[in-house]
Amino acid sequence: MIVDDAIPVSFQMVDGCRIAFRRRLASPAAPARPGLVWLGGFKSDMQSTKAQRLDAFAASEGRACLRFDYSGHGESDGRFEDGVISHWLAQSLALIRTQTSGPQVIIGSSMGGWIALLAARAMGAQEARERLAGFVLIAPAVDFTEALMWAQMSPKIRKQIETDGVWLRQSAYAPDPYPITRELIEDGRRNLLLGQTLDAHAPVHILQGMQDPDVPWSHAMTLVEHLAGDCVTLSLIKDGDHRLSREEDIAALISAVAGIA
Repeated sequence: MIVDDAIPVSFQMVDGCRIAFRRRLASPAAPARPGLVWLGGFKSDMQSTKAQRLDAFAASEGRACLRFDYSGHGESDGRFEDGVISHWLAQSLALIRTQTSGPQVIIGSSMGGWIALLAARAMGAQEARERLAGFVLIAPAVDFTEALMWAQMSPKIRKQIETDGVWLRQSAYAPDPYPITRELIEDGRRNLLLGQTLDAHAPVHILQGMQDPDVPWSHAMTLVEHLAGDCVTLSLIKDGDHRLSREEDIAALISAVAGIA
């Protein structure tokens, strides 16, 4: 595996916030292939197992690869509780537009899958078709603040968020709870995608674990129905969890990326 520190961290200012990224340049000697862009999940970062393994795959093929941390995540500035979907989308668009060139395969994990599809919409048909070679979405948590959080919360928790502005949600992935803010929920409502026809402007491959406790596989099926105009492949992993970080899961991820372009 490529050692992560082989690529030093760089920073770009986006709306007054310093965003950390690691950018691997394409090898001049390698055949021209689409670059890879990693969009991480809620409270994840660019040094996750899947992100590093994708970077190693890119290196093996001489491809470019961009990874970065949203504000309040990893090595970027800002407080996590101040972040909302609109901020993280704006940061993603800024990095894609300034730190990549030519067609890209966008790999979005969990929340990153939502942001990936929001980015495709924001780029518009012409720009998206020029810059987007395809998408690989891992347990895409589209509309998760509303469909997978708010809709599942008890009246007591909803009232706490509305009254206090924040609720601390216990997580199976970290020792400390995640702050779920009123601003996150309200901003999420301004970015909802389900309930309307979606257009990614490129092929989409979804990897979804059927034992995922956070994003049920039925949610992925709903997303497929909304991507009516795109070529979509859905791979259901019967014993897969939310992270899909086992060796066999990462092999499936690499295969899906290679199959896009």
